[in-house]
Amino acid sequence: MQISCDDIALSLAGAERPVFTALSFTLKGPGFHALFGPSGVGKTTLARLLIGHVRPDAGRVSIDDGCLRRLYAYNLERLPGWSSVGRHLEKITPAQHRARCAELAAEFGIEPVLGQRFARLSLGQKNRVNLIRYLVQDFDLLIMDESLANVDERTREQIIVKIKALFPDRFFLYISHNVIEVARFCRQVLVLRGAHRRPQAVTVPGLDGRGGATVSPEMEKAMLAIMNAV
Repeated sequence: MQISCDDIALSLAGAERPVFTALSFTLKGPGFHALFGPSGVGKTTLARLLIGHVRPDAGRVSIDDGCLRRLYAYNLERLPGWSSVGRHLEKITPAQHRARCAELAAEFGIEPVLGQRFARLSLGQKNRVNLIRYLVQDFDLLIMDESLANVDERTREQIIVKIKALFPDRFFLYISHNVIEVARFCRQVLVLRGAHRRPQAVTVPGLDGRGGATVSPEMEKAMLAIMNAV
């Protein structure tokens, strides 16, 4: 599995500056990878580019055959209709993945709200439900655009560990502003730096789940490399 961008240029309508100029990088999967950078640098735009929702003005996006089934989960999505959360998940979950859905609901801490309407949930609960909606589908690449926003740190870590254990052969690209989180759990961290920087993106190795909960010297080194690349 491999994702690469070669000399990508992209400007959005109405924007004063281009989002990307000469953006090039390669990420090799499978595994849990991160997309990191300051607000407004183009992380969500890059996600939409990789998923095929946006076309570049110039350059090439290459995604090999191992990532044909691509999904994009973003925070604050809404569930349609008036059915309960549990009923909605039941309807959209393929029969072969219903056991997985139940396992994820328990692990993600949303079992107590399965009988409620989506609108009644907290922001963190909504984001966890939305993430489950994608994890019960068949996919090769899942882009998680701040999918764990408004979720407490302990639960976030528990969810990431569970995802890595359940889907070792899938490609994940996790957009997050939490440098500790991406350094600790991600295999590679793609740092976006802005259209005026060269190179516009830098890839930094993460710990990929190695080490404990404390900030070790190895962890500090990874975090420093990420922040120095911004």
